[in-house]
Amino acid sequence: MTHTAASESRVLGFWTCTALVVGNTIGIGIFLLPVSLAPYGLNAVWAWAITLVGCAFLTIVFSGLARAFPKDDGPYAYIQRAFGSDVSFFVLWCYWFATWVTNATIATGIVGYLAIVVPSLQAAAWLQPYVALALIWLFVLVNCLGIRTAAWLQIGTTALKLLPQAGIIFLGVWQLVAHPAAYTAHIPTTPISSHAILDTSALALFAMLGIECAMIPAGKVHDPARTIPRATLAGMLILGVIYICASMIPMLLIPQSELAASTAPFADLFGKYVSAQSGRWLALFIVIGGLGALNGWTLIVGEMTQTLAVHRTFPAFLAKVNSRAAPAAAFVLTGVLASVTLVLNYSASLATVFTFLINIVAAANLPLYLACALAVLVLWKRGEVSNVSRRTVGWGAAALLAAVYCLWDFAGVGAVPLRWTVALAAAGIPFWWIARVQRKNLPSAVQASQGR
Repeated sequence: MTHTAASESRVLGFWTCTALVVGNTIGIGIFLLPVSLAPYGLNAVWAWAITLVGCAFLTIVFSGLARAFPKDDGPYAYIQRAFGSDVSFFVLWCYWFATWVTNATIATGIVGYLAIVVPSLQAAAWLQPYVALALIWLFVLVNCLGIRTAAWLQIGTTALKLLPQAGIIFLGVWQLVAHPAAYTAHIPTTPISSHAILDTSALALFAMLGIECAMIPAGKVHDPARTIPRATLAGMLILGVIYICASMIPMLLIPQSELAASTAPFADLFGKYVSAQSGRWLALFIVIGGLGALNGWTLIVGEMTQTLAVHRTFPAFLAKVNSRAAPAAAFVLTGVLASVTLVLNYSASLATVFTFLINIVAAANLPLYLACALAVLVLWKRGEVSNVSRRTVGWGAAALLAAVYCLWDFAGVGAVPLRWTVALAAAGIPFWWIARVQRKNLPSAVQASQGR
């Protein structure tokens, strides 16, 4: 089957795209987020307000691009329209790199919680990296079976992973009604400051990474001009409610010093207000949530690899699909890269490595967000988005504010992750040079069709 035939099979609908947004964003990180936010106290409230408003502007940006250019195959094409192939390559290179690093990190986190559900796995520590590798390759296989199989699995795991979030919200409401004094007994004492809000905003952004996931496989989405905006908005609203509750309820019901030292804050919360045995059941749902995120990000990075190959940035064989219209070679390549990353970083100091990697992942995602926001402004100035008519002014204003938000978060992630992002971009220079040579050797008609 050719890529053209595969791209015409638009099988991702509203519910699948919404599940991609919610399922990929809610992974392992949410279950440790209250610990990361605890030292900042109520600064987290302001940080979440800024983050949700900023992500709302980004949602408008992504939705508008999908509506204006429904035939494009995602952010590579959008950024290419505005800035050309070179800028598009480096932005997507950083995002692509961050995505398969994310898969290695998620697989490692899943095994950590799986050891709580299966105590024998905790006793046999030598077995854990092999289980993590097996999970990576399990979802490579699932995605090679076709996008419909991966999509149904994504919907199922997303529905299950929302159960513990619903439990946390129910527990919080129950305590508010039955014992309202519990919410004033442990109010954090950290003073409000702009510096703390800036730092906390970077953590909150990491928790929201994934809101763009309905846009990435745009070439496989049914009626993308309508589906992607609706799914992105719905996913963002669901995530906003979940993350605010999941962050603030533990912060207000558990003493600040105790929460900051916790290794399983949600388990501690349930153990304190429900029962000590509830932590093991919670771990099971965390594993399910992690599996859904690993499946979704495997789908995203495989589709992105195929897109880069279609645009002749990566070798052409990565664009080919199997009998189930899945880019099998792309999935296998990214599975190998995630496996190597996992093996190199699986060590006793995993928590330190995990924190380091998530900061790099956050920094490496920001160029994509910023480039999409700036692309709207550039294309608007050129008059290439007139098809959105009266929405254009509001879209342009949202893009400008989204760009300001991205710059705010660039300041918040810190110098070290930003330097690593620059290093990642530099590592892509050989591939960029090869791609330029390949495009120069193409017939002029083909070059024009690819936006050169």
